[in-house]
Amino acid sequence: MAAFRRLLPTNRSTIPSTSALFLSHRGVASKLFVGGLSFYTSENGLSEAFSQHGQVIEAKIVMDRVSDKSKGFGFVTYASEDEAKKALQEMNGKPLNGRVIFVDYAKPKADFGGGVPIARGPPEPPIEQ
Repeated sequence: MAAFRRLLPTNRSTIPSTSALFLSHRGVASKLFVGGLSFYTSENGLSEAFSQHGQVIEAKIVMDRVSDKSKGFGFVTYASEDEAKKALQEMNGKPLNGRVIFVDYAKPKADFGGGVPIARGPPEPPIEQ
């Protein structure tokens, strides 16, 4: 964050707050989680189904890395929070490609510490008493 602040002007009145910086990007409120998808649903089909309720920015289906098949869920990003709310109300519990889908607001990504694992070494031998 400090490196980012150096890029901004030094006049404090023109520097947006940290929370304003993150809110200026597409937030979680305009991104929906869609579960229960048919394995035959494509990203184009998902986008078309949800575009009836607003401007879809992105429709993404999560794929298994090994088999390259759908995991049965995905995400739809809308241009506004109001469109996302309308789509959530209209599409939740509705059938899509023969399956009833579940729609909810997407949760922020959890940080699982994705870097280098901590090396702990072999376990200690039990202490005899």
